[in-house]
Amino acid sequence: MAFDVAQVRGLFPALGDGWVHLDTPAGMQVPEGVATAVSTALRAPVSGPGGIFPASQRAEAIVEAARRAFADLVGADPAGVVLGPSSAVLLERLADAVGQGWLLGDEVVVSRLDHPGNVLPWQRAAQRSGCTVRWGEVDIETCELPAWQYGDLVSSRTKVVAITAASGAVGTRPDVRKISDYARAAGALVVVDASAAAPFLPLDMTAMGADIVAVSASAWGGPPVGALVFRDASLLDRLASCSLDPGARGPERLELGPHAYPLLAGVVASVDYLATLDDAAIGPRRERLLTSLGSVKAYQAGLMASLINELRALRHVMVIGDAMRRIPSVAFTIAGTKAWAAVEHLAERGICAFSDNGQNGVFAALGVGEVGGAVRVGLAHYTNTVEVDQLVRAIAELR
Repeated sequence: MAFDVAQVRGLFPALGDGWVHLDTPAGMQVPEGVATAVSTALRAPVSGPGGIFPASQRAEAIVEAARRAFADLVGADPAGVVLGPSSAVLLERLADAVGQGWLLGDEVVVSRLDHPGNVLPWQRAAQRSGCTVRWGEVDIETCELPAWQYGDLVSSRTKVVAITAASGAVGTRPDVRKISDYARAAGALVVVDASAAAPFLPLDMTAMGADIVAVSASAWGGPPVGALVFRDASLLDRLASCSLDPGARGPERLELGPHAYPLLAGVVASVDYLATLDDAAIGPRRERLLTSLGSVKAYQAGLMASLINELRALRHVMVIGDAMRRIPSVAFTIAGTKAWAAVEHLAERGICAFSDNGQNGVFAALGVGEVGGAVRVGLAHYTNTVEVDQLVRAIAELR
């Protein structure tokens, strides 16, 4: 493996602002190659698809390339890739389409670990049809989402099981495959939100047992574009369409209006960036993605272990959760200091971080609001040991 963090940092012009960017829960900074791809596409003549002239053909080529890029990322067929402005928007459209066939007494299973983007759409769809919403609960000590509970949560009335591949809040990675097995045995649709996991893990939707995977390119430094990837592309033609074109087929049934073609060009560049994070990666892009993201996973695991150990060595800091499998996102509380005050303290020292008051999501389930909220940080591909040490020193000052 040949992941070189110094080389990676050189790809990000934004790092020249002098700040320590541990704000990856909101998305990574943008590599130069992605910005160049977007600006180049803006300068080129691009028209709507369907014409026989070059500008129209260029638009079609960009859309096809973006579908292939997302498909390579998760190991799927490009024919099953729906494009849109974000995973949250697309999940809302999906819930609307899937929920139209639900009846009173049907059920949908969501989890306390998930981002609201993969919870609220299903709650709303269930409310419209009179369905029951059932909840997967987190272990308050470890922040794990025990898979065994889905044996009781999933029934013959379950229509959808919505689950995250990894929590961007506390880093926990649930056993998606085991949860999917429970869902599949009951004939339920498995919808996996992989937006937080995609920048750090090799993804394989078949291995996960997912029917649909949602991702957002901004999570790994791409433009604000999301995708729903269907393992079985034929399912798209069985869903209610939201397209303005009554004759829309396949992915276009869940797509609205014209695409932002320059941003789609940036998506392709961003997935190519992921595929080159390991200099030793060779072969087709899918193989290079698996190699590169495997190297990223190993690098981040070491950096994250160091950060958590150093935070736990500070007596006034409590790291939230102790999951065995995780992505490089961590949340913690500081005795005697409100989370917002700690974040202000970090900002004064040039460190970007977020606070959460514990009003919703996993932090609400954990009761974090009762202790002043949580500080949230996330490591990026470009985070190095110097920046981790800066964070720990700044937190130590708050004792």
